[in-house]
Amino acid sequence: MGKNSRRRARPGLPIASTNKRITIFFVFVAIMISLASGRALLLQGIDADANAQAAAAQLSQSQVLKADRGVIYDRNGEVLAETQPAFSVIADPYSISSNGYDPDHMTSDQRAKADKAPAAIAEILVKYLGGNKDDYLTQLTDTRTADGGPNQYELIARKVSAAVYQQMAAELTAGGWYGIYSAPDPVRYYPNGTLASNVLGFVNYDDEGAAGLEYGQNQYLSGTDGKQTYQSSRYGTIPLGDSTLIEPVNGATYTLTIDSELQWMAETSLANAVASAQAKSGTIVVQAVDTGEILAMATVPTFDSNNPGSADADDLGNRVVTDAYEPGSVQKVLTMAALLDAGLITPDTKVQVPEQILSGDAPIRDAWSHGTLDLTARGVLAQSSNIGTVELARQMDKATLSNYLASFGLGTSTGIELPGETGGALGILPGTDMADYTRDQISFGQGLSVTALQEASAISAIVNGGVYHQPTVIASATTAAGDAISFDRAEPRRVISPEASAAVVNMMEASVASPEMTTADSKTIDGYRMAGKSGTAQKADQYGNYNGGYTGSYVAVAPAEDPQILVYVVIDEPVNGYYGGTVAFPTARQMMMQALPRYGIAPSTDVPAYTDPLTY
Repeated sequence: MGKNSRRRARPGLPIASTNKRITIFFVFVAIMISLASGRALLLQGIDADANAQAAAAQLSQSQVLKADRGVIYDRNGEVLAETQPAFSVIADPYSISSNGYDPDHMTSDQRAKADKAPAAIAEILVKYLGGNKDDYLTQLTDTRTADGGPNQYELIARKVSAAVYQQMAAELTAGGWYGIYSAPDPVRYYPNGTLASNVLGFVNYDDEGAAGLEYGQNQYLSGTDGKQTYQSSRYGTIPLGDSTLIEPVNGATYTLTIDSELQWMAETSLANAVASAQAKSGTIVVQAVDTGEILAMATVPTFDSNNPGSADADDLGNRVVTDAYEPGSVQKVLTMAALLDAGLITPDTKVQVPEQILSGDAPIRDAWSHGTLDLTARGVLAQSSNIGTVELARQMDKATLSNYLASFGLGTSTGIELPGETGGALGILPGTDMADYTRDQISFGQGLSVTALQEASAISAIVNGGVYHQPTVIASATTAAGDAISFDRAEPRRVISPEASAAVVNMMEASVASPEMTTADSKTIDGYRMAGKSGTAQKADQYGNYNGGYTGSYVAVAPAEDPQILVYVVIDEPVNGYYGGTVAFPTARQMMMQALPRYGIAPSTDVPAYTDPLTY
């Protein structure tokens, strides 16, 4: 290009366009200000409440305040079940990843320590909670939820005792490790382990009653949880933020009729009896006959309410109220009571007992071979003659006998405050239209079934003067506010006359005190008059044939002149012996010897030689 050539002008806006540029700039600024103002108006004006609520919701936190489950005491104020403080251990993996520091403003030293936090915390968890370090590391390093948000909740352990958690928390604090916290998770504790466990039952992992009294009375024992709601930020609770508190209402306090020391004696004696007889199981009931109060109630095998998961499922219930069986000759007490009250017999009624008697198409025999016996009704009961009992029972029409047994509580719920009295647990009581041979059978304890509680309560009514009292294990219960809880209990009802009651006790005493039946050293109790009756029943198999083993039982009442205490022992499928007088009587006698002086029952003022006739 030559030097005279002209430089070409650069294209663009002419200088005069500067004013346009300024105008465009201010228009743009004005638009942005308008948009911002509109958004502010929307946030602060039109949608102010909605946005404030959304912000508050993001800051709002809530925590359940667990109610303490009610304490259960025995009749003497000994604790049988209580709630102890414990905690769930919870991890915040997102916070652990930065060891509690602001992840956007960490120093190199803070970052180095945060990198060590998961492993250090896992080692401390293993030390106090057990378990595997790698498993904990998996939980502690899972910093994101499924939707990609920060993971701030991992349940590490439940029901950790307060003492253990406090030690663990102290070590975490001392090491400067953050991200582990707790939530109340109280634990149900039974200080006596297996004692009365089949009565008390147990709770599940969520502290809800799962068996026994804990289940049956869960409505009152559980209480009502409270709730605390507050506002918090990443730095903790906002001091002046909104806060609400609903206090928990603790569960009701229960006092039982159970005597824990007598209960321990009963459980120990029963366990020895079951072991000695090599039996499948055993039950025992100790009852105050004038009130229906259960002083002890046990079943073997049993379990520890603190650890029900380690027991066989069949042992977690209460066989006293759930297992029905044929009672055998103990049932003769009920038959005699009905006959005496109806005026059909007296203790001295004469009965000629042959070697066998036909019932339907089959003969009925006694447990021992004999020729013709001349017995009184007293002798029939004392010698436990099936044949003599059938002969006497045939004097009563079937409907009347069935009605008497129903009035004694057979075939229906006793009403005790324990679960399990349903279905087959109510036993079988033939109706008023039963066959003749059925009447024969039930008179001596076959062809019907009962629970140990039904039978014990029936005999308590028969020997206490003739008044049936609904059995009970609860003496009282009060809410956290101190209000008494009422229970639906049937009024006491007369089932036989006082005269018939006294006659039955007289007949029962013969089997204990009569020199024709026993020696004084083997069956009596020093200083007391005792009455009793044994039972030995063949068990029916699944096909209805009587070859399923035996049930041996014994019922004892004392003092005979004024019965106060009843002890009933049932041994199921004993192998080493099977007669009730052999496998069950020793335990009944031992428990009676413990109970009478324990309750201040004075010895009999006179223990004469028993002379009432068993024969004629």
